[in-house]
Amino acid sequence: MAGHVQPRQLALALPHEERLTREDFLEGPANEAALALIDQWPDWPNRIMLLVGAEGSGKSHLAAIWAEQAGARATSAHAVSPEAVPGALATGALVVEDLKAGDFDDRAMFHLLNLARQDDAFVLMTARIAPSNFEIELRDLRSRLRAVPVVTLLPPDDLLFRGLILKFCADRQMSVDEAVVSYLTNRIERSYVAVRQAVELLDTEALRLGRPVTRALAAELFRDA
Repeated sequence: MAGHVQPRQLALALPHEERLTREDFLEGPANEAALALIDQWPDWPNRIMLLVGAEGSGKSHLAAIWAEQAGARATSAHAVSPEAVPGALATGALVVEDLKAGDFDDRAMFHLLNLARQDDAFVLMTARIAPSNFEIELRDLRSRLRAVPVVTLLPPDDLLFRGLILKFCADRQMSVDEAVVSYLTNRIERSYVAVRQAVELLDTEALRLGRPVTRALAAELFRDA
């Protein structure tokens, strides 16, 4: 009789909620300047401000907190069009997410910045790198964007990094102990993206294997990290 092959358990992609309230934001030296900006509104140094930081550093979380406070609408830089600008600024506050080189309409963005200044509207923009590094053909827009004050989110320190592991685990309703947190802290790349990916992998593999999330499982998955 042929050997019996144990069927492989499928890991279901269960939905999980990432909470984006002020209470759920993890504070630390890496993001204290950006958080202070949100807390200081409407007493900003400029009505148009830019948050710059790596992927996963908390820019969108901060923007969501501010949008709730300010009654702001939200859009992506890619979606900004000339005809949509007046409506986007209708509440007097707007979040413009993910500003990146070559991925937005120059004239639409110039129109948005001009109208925001004309109407005394607040605009909070987010980007991974500052516009000073962009190649922008429209000279007036290049000048306007480079004049926008930038607040930078830095790489996470040890305390924030550990906090992120616990937060992402909690978002997925994963129970982990100190041994798992310590192991991940010492093994994975010190970046926001890496910790999110590590927690996702732990969750997926624990479900697939029908095992609890332990240090032993983490060691199997990240031994060569």
